[in-house]
Amino acid sequence: MMRGAIRALVPVVLAMAALAGCSSSPGGGTDGGKNGDTAPPEAAETTGAGKGRTLGGPGSACELPVTFALAADWKPQAVTVEPGSDLAALAEQGTVTMVCEIDAKPAGNIGYIRVWRGGTPGEDPAAALRAFVTDEPGAGKAVWTQVKAGALAATEVAYTVDGELLDEPKKERAFAVATPDGPLVVHLGGLDSDEHEAMLPAYELARRTLKLG
Repeated sequence: MMRGAIRALVPVVLAMAALAGCSSSPGGGTDGGKNGDTAPPEAAETTGAGKGRTLGGPGSACELPVTFALAADWKPQAVTVEPGSDLAALAEQGTVTMVCEIDAKPAGNIGYIRVWRGGTPGEDPAAALRAFVTDEPGAGKAVWTQVKAGALAATEVAYTVDGELLDEPKKERAFAVATPDGPLVVHLGGLDSDEHEAMLPAYELARRTLKLG
């Protein structure tokens, strides 16, 4: 099964927990309770772009070298990867490793914003982003731009992913910034291009409000 298709549908924290024979924590929205249920379709129109909590600071669900605003109802959970484990391939791409995934299902969409870290301090984030896309099976039609993530210079890429499990190529988007700990990549995928477009406001909110520290 194509790696990108698995990540689009299954939380990496859930896949890792299943392999280890343990249950996912409630924070991943996989306990079958109301926090993991998909909201009605109309909920995406009212909650998808609303400003909610701030992610990344001490004590937040994912402690990061940056902070940014979460769209209302999106549910974050930290990802811890054991090097060399059977499912490490799901959470390692290019030179970066997934450290946080933010689930859109409570907001009424199928997809995730995921945060990836890696490399070394001073490494070019654009190079890390290119390695990230290069390592994505079926990636193509990449369009690269220089943007701002908050006040920080960032490189962004919009591209498509194709594969035998997909009816048609689906849109993906990511941006990368430099942090004191090395490059950081924020990625938005989705079940298909329609879901991707519906989730773009949450991704753009994260990019617009991103700050170091």
